[in-house]
Amino acid sequence: MTAKIAYDEVEAGTELPARTFPVTRATLVRYAGASGDFNPIHWNEKFAVEVGLPDVIAHGMFTMAEAIRVVTDWAGDPAAVVEYGVRFTKPVVVPNDGVGALVEVSAKVAAKLDDNLVRVDLTATSAGQKVLGMSRAVVRLA
Repeated sequence: MTAKIAYDEVEAGTELPARTFPVTRATLVRYAGASGDFNPIHWNEKFAVEVGLPDVIAHGMFTMAEAIRVVTDWAGDPAAVVEYGVRFTKPVVVPNDGVGALVEVSAKVAAKLDDNLVRVDLTATSAGQKVLGMSRAVVRLA
């Protein structure tokens, strides 16, 4: 597969379609099973509070993976992402209320690079707080 977006069709400042991702306790249990990360801060409210967290929090790698979906959906090919990195700035707190949390992600082309590459900057927030910092991807377009 290759990216479906043509390099010549984008400019710096091009905004990608924003997405909102729901996160529930069930989501965290499924992710823990798939990843093998059973740290109790992701499923045990009592433990999370005892170690100073406000509640159970989402796995950082899960949050990172959800955020890059904005880019892979836009590009049309996950393999188009050749580089991706973030800093974890705030946790995504997931209450046990049947609703959970929302991670809101927006992104834009920050720079056009050589060789059909673009740098995409992402913004991910939850409950009004930025949860990922320096979130950037380099994407090879068609």
